[in-house]
Amino acid sequence: MTGDATYEVPLAVDFETILVVDDTPENLTVLGELLRPHYRVRAANCGERALRAAGSAPRPDLILLDVMMPDMDGYTVLKRLRADPVTQGIPVIFVTAMSGMADEEMGLSLGAVDYITKPFQPAIVLARVRTHLELKQARDRLLDQNQWLEKEVARRMRENLLIQDLSIRSLACLAEARDNETGHHILRTQSYVRLLAEHLGDHPRFRDALAGPRLEMIVKAAPLHDIGKVGIPDAILLKPGRLTPDEYEIMKTHAEIGAQAIDRAMSQAMADAPDTLPDVPVSAFSFLQVAREISIGHHEKWDGTGYPRGLSAEAIPVSARLMALADVFDALICRRVYKKPLSPSEARAIIVEGKGRHFDPDVVDAFIELQERFTAAAERYADTDQEG
Repeated sequence: MTGDATYEVPLAVDFETILVVDDTPENLTVLGELLRPHYRVRAANCGERALRAAGSAPRPDLILLDVMMPDMDGYTVLKRLRADPVTQGIPVIFVTAMSGMADEEMGLSLGAVDYITKPFQPAIVLARVRTHLELKQARDRLLDQNQWLEKEVARRMRENLLIQDLSIRSLACLAEARDNETGHHILRTQSYVRLLAEHLGDHPRFRDALAGPRLEMIVKAAPLHDIGKVGIPDAILLKPGRLTPDEYEIMKTHAEIGAQAIDRAMSQAMADAPDTLPDVPVSAFSFLQVAREISIGHHEKWDGTGYPRGLSAEAIPVSARLMALADVFDALICRRVYKKPLSPSEARAIIVEGKGRHFDPDVVDAFIELQERFTAAAERYADTDQEG
């Protein structure tokens, strides 16, 4: 029994495979005859052949490895098995005539699972082989189960995120449905916000506000910026023309209405589930807080002349500053009953003029660099009934 021989058990093609490695033919014969009635047996008479056999099909479920071999001893073989991702999980039992404690400790420290000493005692060999095969089967089952669970958790998380996105989009569309002039406004503005956020993600002034999951939260919350319009009377929201000063004051309340609605949603969630609240992901409330920032702050202006709070400069949340520019750019390039759409270059001129007054100067600079991508996003989500 020399070379890289393989013994097959004809009646059990699914038997576990044992690789026996020993440079002495007699030892290979003894172990092969002992194991062959119970397992598929492969054999190798040197370290290099053992490594090739371990990495080829049928891959062994367990390796019985001689320690003292010429050219490459068992310790070296084990190190190389453990260094290879393909073979590092195969349990190895050392087979040796050495009985010193130091030798055993060394083998175990390298990753061997057990020792069998020569001369062989058949009952002990079979018992230890069976024990370690059962342990490997248990580990494999646990690994398979963990991998299945990880995939299932990932699948359900994707489903939950999809449901969340659909819910957000539904709420945004609810507000949009009452304003028949906005069309694909939420898609375009969300694209603009993403462009700005990703461009400014490494900027020193914006890095902290856009770090970790916050950037994606801002992008996902962007469609809710006008959710408060559901509270504006139809006579004002759907008026086919410019609003009077009094009507405009009522229209401006949509920022507060949206923020108040989100406040109520958070308060009710906290009140309805006091016992389970500690298990609710912090991100769920963080997202609503971001949505609130955008809803109440996207009409604030850098110089403090905006509404509803008259906030200025850094007091305006970053999320609202990004939304402010995105919202104005889209309003400028879109048709309204009281105005024709402006070209992207005309809209750019107005936004540049508002740098440091209406808009954060650095956000305007980012917009200028992203102008072509803004235009591409506007074209991608153009309203089908828009005319030049």
